[in-house]
Amino acid sequence: MRPSLLRSFVLICLTGFALSSSSSWAAKKTLKLWNGKDLQGWTIDVPAKDKALENGAVLPESFVVRGGVLVSMGEPRGHLISKQSFKNYRLEIEYRFSSKPGNCGVLIHASTPRALYKMFPQSIEVQMQSGDAGDFWCIKESIEVPDMETRRPRKPGQQWGGSEPDARQILNLTNDSEKPLGEWNTMVVQAVGRSIKVWVNGTLVNEGNNSTVDHGKIALQAEGAEVEFRKVELTQLPESKH
Repeated sequence: MRPSLLRSFVLICLTGFALSSSSSWAAKKTLKLWNGKDLQGWTIDVPAKDKALENGAVLPESFVVRGGVLVSMGEPRGHLISKQSFKNYRLEIEYRFSSKPGNCGVLIHASTPRALYKMFPQSIEVQMQSGDAGDFWCIKESIEVPDMETRRPRKPGQQWGGSEPDARQILNLTNDSEKPLGEWNTMVVQAVGRSIKVWVNGTLVNEGNNSTVDHGKIALQAEGAEVEFRKVELTQLPESKH
């Protein structure tokens, strides 16, 4: 091959590699869902505020930024919901209960607001409640896990599903992954296609398949306890990843 042709061939190969790498990088772009300073990119849905406004009352904020962290105050109860919807991603959240144990959760694939009990948006919740981090709660959606009879217990006559009367809770694989009160926990939720995996502090705590939904918004709860968040980031994954 003549030197000029060889140079052209190498240039074409390098250009192709650069484009491929650029495409791969774009597919794995990481987004800071919480920007570290305010609630831009989110909407707040707190049902009790509607009633308060009707009566001319003003309720305290359920979600605030304080001391460089995002704080779910716990009351009044509601949700902080991303304006953008996502599909095929890895969500990483750093959170802690700073003063006392309590309840909270991250909802993925969220859609219709107030779909359950006129409070919870249609979604699949990944539980953050102290001692139960990684449980699934089905909210007008559903997902399957191995050993369903054991990990998704039903009362007589109950069906597996996501409606009010259904067996909606799916127990995690371990309750030993959370750190002591006041320390920061890292939760990773990977949602690819109709599969969901959850890690808490590096331990796989839940895994499900055949979800009834594969995309939607992200929501954080105010559910009775004060919770701090210092990181909420989402990395978009390629469509072909399994």
